[in-house]
Amino acid sequence: MKTLLPLLALVLLIAGCSTQKELSYLNNLDEIGGQNQFPMEVPDYKVQPRDIIYVSVKAQTPEGTLTEMLSDRTSANMNYISNEGSAYMMGYSIDPQGNVTLPLLGDIPVAGMTIYGIRDLFQQKIDSLFRHAYVEVRLMSFKFTVIGEVRAPGSYVNYNDQLTVLEAIGRAGGIAETGTKEKILVIRPQGEQTLTYHIDLQDKSLLSSPAYFITPNDVVIVQPNPKKVFSVNLPTISFILATVTSTISTTLLLINYFK
Repeated sequence: MKTLLPLLALVLLIAGCSTQKELSYLNNLDEIGGQNQFPMEVPDYKVQPRDIIYVSVKAQTPEGTLTEMLSDRTSANMNYISNEGSAYMMGYSIDPQGNVTLPLLGDIPVAGMTIYGIRDLFQQKIDSLFRHAYVEVRLMSFKFTVIGEVRAPGSYVNYNDQLTVLEAIGRAGGIAETGTKEKILVIRPQGEQTLTYHIDLQDKSLLSSPAYFITPNDVVIVQPNPKKVFSVNLPTISFILATVTSTISTTLLLINYFK
């Protein structure tokens, strides 16, 4: 019985060790030549109802200067957009029917269109009203969420045109020691359905996955690794082992006593 506890301690120590492969990202890339090539297809996000877009229309006045035609929500006020609430107040929301309402232009259906397509559509309509007008359109509601075994889970806002899943996890502080790189779940709302992707950050196939680039409203879930599952169950395992050890010791003492 005296050798049981040291053996158990050795098993726990081995179980708690991580290999270099487990700690690495994309660890199966070919190292010969030092260069790998993968096709990169950045998804063209199509706006959906309840998305929020920023619209700016600058037109030339009779004096020859450019002025902001939507100055009630844009122009200098854009300097004060520092959180999701102010962006909601100062952007243009797409209604449940897929329309956006703009001054001068009225209701315009935009759901299912890309930001660049919306910009071209608005430009055509503005050109019929003003000379030398310039239209700028941006997506303001590019929000994504990272939860699970990361150091800083939460929802984040992306201010770039594209975002990879590696960058998204990096924004959340990276994967914690209790997380696994092999089991990452990406949940993607799309229209009236929800798509799910299972990806492995250690496999080079990630670079060709549809979930490599994050789209607005994606949720990234980092699953726990076996070590965390083991550590969560460790008190129960320790209790069972202590009970079994105590029972065996008591039984042996009783046997020796009656002998």
